[in-house]
Amino acid sequence: MKRFVAVLILDPGLEDLGLSHGEGRARIGVERVTNRAMLAGLVAAILLLTGCAGGGAGNPDQGNSGEDSCSLQNPSLFEEDALTVATDRPAYPPWFKGDPEDYSGYEGDIASEIGRRMDLPVTWVVEPFNRSYAPGAKDYDFDINQITITKQREQAVDFSDGYFDNAQGILVMEDSPAADAQSISDLKDITIGAQVGTTGLDFINEEIQPEQQTKVYDTTNDAKSALESGQIDAFVTDLVTTVYLRDIEIDGSEVIGQYPRNEQFGMLFEEGNPLTDCVNQVLGEMKSDGTLKELQQKHLQQYLSVPALEE
Repeated sequence: MKRFVAVLILDPGLEDLGLSHGEGRARIGVERVTNRAMLAGLVAAILLLTGCAGGGAGNPDQGNSGEDSCSLQNPSLFEEDALTVATDRPAYPPWFKGDPEDYSGYEGDIASEIGRRMDLPVTWVVEPFNRSYAPGAKDYDFDINQITITKQREQAVDFSDGYFDNAQGILVMEDSPAADAQSISDLKDITIGAQVGTTGLDFINEEIQPEQQTKVYDTTNDAKSALESGQIDAFVTDLVTTVYLRDIEIDGSEVIGQYPRNEQFGMLFEEGNPLTDCVNQVLGEMKSDGTLKELQQKHLQQYLSVPALEE
């Protein structure tokens, strides 16, 4: 992914200019300034031509094409001969299960299957959720961590095609004032929390528009603790995670409803990374041959049967 340009710079001596050391000092300063100006122009032209030939990242809205497209036989990788994949820690089931050295679970198995089909081992690294979609260089090939594809995020990073249709879930304690809520309007007068930077937080602000200020937390764990301690009446996050927290993590809690918002999770890449094209090729195969559907039925089916909230 890195390009290097070698430029040979020749600094002519006085003899080459036809000047002696005595008589040329007055002229050599002018000559060197002129030569350097010409050389700077030459270097700029070479760099411009090299950039055009290499293709560059281009406009992210135009996708990767031509020389920037990815070859499955020789993909551009962060580390040679390995697929470096990031996610947050802790990583919750059913998205991730088992040892961080060899994750399974829905997203863990997706990453492993992509690596298998590209004939690459997967190396897992940690990337906090709210840092993943920041602009700039990434220390991994892609991040898979229930990251919703949004237009705002696409201004700073690239996404794969979607691999899961997400809905927002509302988790409350059984004795909470929100426990009997059946509609969005029923949630307006309670205290609601969400993780910073999430589409759950967007849903609260755009759809619910509560009368009390929304509580914002750095991590899912922080929001979970706030719900258990009564600091908030409801916690909004992706539906599957709310059901998992209800069933496994938080005694006495319940999911009062889901709200579909036409959201999709995608794998996140550094902007302009041609590997996006390779992963989309493999993901398309997984959709076509039924592998993605099988993984969803295996890991997620039991978490999706929640009634929808009314307006």
